[in-house]
Amino acid sequence: MTRPLDGIVVLDLGQIYNGPYCTLLLAYAGAEVIKIEPPGGESTRRRVRPGEESHPFLFLNGNKKSLCMDLKAPRGRELFLELVKQADVVLENFAVGTMDRLGLGVDTLLATNPRLVIATGKGFGTTGPYAHYPAMDLTIQAMTAVMATTGFPDQPPVKAGVAFADFIAGVHLAAGIVMALFQRMRTGVGQVVEVAMQDAVIPTLASNLGGFFASGGTLPERTGNRHGGLSIAPYNVYRCADGWVAILCVSDRHWQAVAQVIGRSDLATHPDFEGMPNRAARMDEVDALVEQWTVTRRKQEVVDLLLARHVPCAPVVHLAELVDDPHVRARGMLPTVDHPVMGPVVTFGNPIRLSAADAVPPAVAPALGQHTEEILRQRLGLDAAAVAELRAAGVIVTASEGGGA
Repeated sequence: MTRPLDGIVVLDLGQIYNGPYCTLLLAYAGAEVIKIEPPGGESTRRRVRPGEESHPFLFLNGNKKSLCMDLKAPRGRELFLELVKQADVVLENFAVGTMDRLGLGVDTLLATNPRLVIATGKGFGTTGPYAHYPAMDLTIQAMTAVMATTGFPDQPPVKAGVAFADFIAGVHLAAGIVMALFQRMRTGVGQVVEVAMQDAVIPTLASNLGGFFASGGTLPERTGNRHGGLSIAPYNVYRCADGWVAILCVSDRHWQAVAQVIGRSDLATHPDFEGMPNRAARMDEVDALVEQWTVTRRKQEVVDLLLARHVPCAPVVHLAELVDDPHVRARGMLPTVDHPVMGPVVTFGNPIRLSAADAVPPAVAPALGQHTEEILRQRLGLDAAAVAELRAAGVIVTASEGGGA
């Protein structure tokens, strides 16, 4: 067995969440990912003490090598372009124009290696009136109607609780890279793969935009925990004696099961509640009937009773419960790896399972510059004296200088 991206070399200039998650997925597929960081390290490291990194950095940068090199220095750019000649992919998610200012724009990279796949993650893309807007997950949520559709109707807009714009765009970018590599097998030619965070987020508004168009624009934007299109009931989070539980019925069969479980079998065939449109029109009444039952029971009891009848439902789980969840652990999504300074730390597992490929075991994120000398000597043939000269000139940083083990 082999891995799908065995032999693929990725030069990773990613930062924060978007780019690093994309390259983490590529590393789990077998690619050799060389994370190229500036002196001082990628901003997400934000060390508290020497040799330590932030947990988000550890989550997203396992199974990579760290090359610390100053791309603003002429010699740093020269070395980078030498690596480009051997690479398959260059990934960056800098602001628009940054790579050009470094002298490493698309034309330069493709002239150096015509087979190169250049992956660029941007907030709003490289074209259009917003292309030069600064973009972070929060600003993308604001400008993609996510905040306007999150929260309750009588409350201000609120962001989604997770940085989903960064990550969903990172997944799209990884898919685009694999598509471009597949096309290169046929053509022998590289290309630019671009994914804008805003573009990737828009399809997640399917329910909300569906309700908007169906209602002629009159549907409330913020629907709390109810369905974004207000077309499904029950569909909400209901109070229990010890917390909350999410319940939704997407078919009449589900509603009939709920009616029986809550002791109101008469509602299963009542004309006022027969069919989804009727239930959606009586959403407040439906929610009251369901919560009148759930509030007297513990959330796990509610879930057990409904799951036994195949009704979609789940307890609202807190972070402390998630990290110890037996299913999450069994799936290997929060594995523990050994950090040379911090000891056992949690990282992210691989959500993509391939039945005919060897799995890549999770590994700890590298220390800053941990592989600088190894990469320059093995890939570019530099000797110890040349590496020392680069180090003395401040062009590169090795592990000892970067505070690594």
